Amino acid sequence: MTTTLDRTAPRDLAAVVPARLSLTPKTTLAGQLDGAWWPHSRDLEAELPALAAALDEAWGRITRVTVNPARWPVIPHTVAVDGRTLHVGWFTEQDPDKLILLSYTVGRWDLLVIPPETEPAAAARLMAAAAIPGSVLAADVLMANETVIGRGIRDARRREATWEGEGGACMSPFGEPMGRSALPLSGNGWR
Repeated sequence: MTTTLDRTAPRDLAAVVPARLSLTPKTTLAGQLDGAWWPHSRDLEAELPALAAALDEAWGRITRVTVNPARWPVIPHTVAVDGRTLHVGWFTEQDPDKLILLSYTVGRWDLLVIPPETEPAAAARLMAAAAIPGSVLAADVLMANETVIGRGIRDARRREATWEGEGGACMSPFGEPMGRSALPLSGNGWR
């Protein structure tokens, strides 16, 4: 997959567009994830300032971020955030769909990263699922589940389009068109 970064777009997304976040409420139930982040692009240098600014008040100053390089075309070593430096690291062993945030004073948080190109309905489902307190579902499981759900929605739309396109033709339970002769016969054998 090739990703192109738009270098003409504003680099300071924090001032232009707020971060799209869903955070787990503070409870005693620890889960696999602490919420979800839906960035607007795959440009970490442009996206991380908005994320850090949104989390500073709720979680304290974020000092380090780690990602898997599979989802980010360019990973800067540092990113300037409100006059300070945010250190960025990468690990191929880390789940590609997860971002780890670290703070000296508060600790560690794991966020599901929803791909920027995700449809809004799918992103809403993922954000809600990642913010459930005490959830045992990891980032890769949530993304796999959403892939199945999304495929189911596309298949249902395809079946409906087939139904409408064929004037309401009979469909098998497997979504395949059936001939009119497949209709059950009435009690007197008349079709």
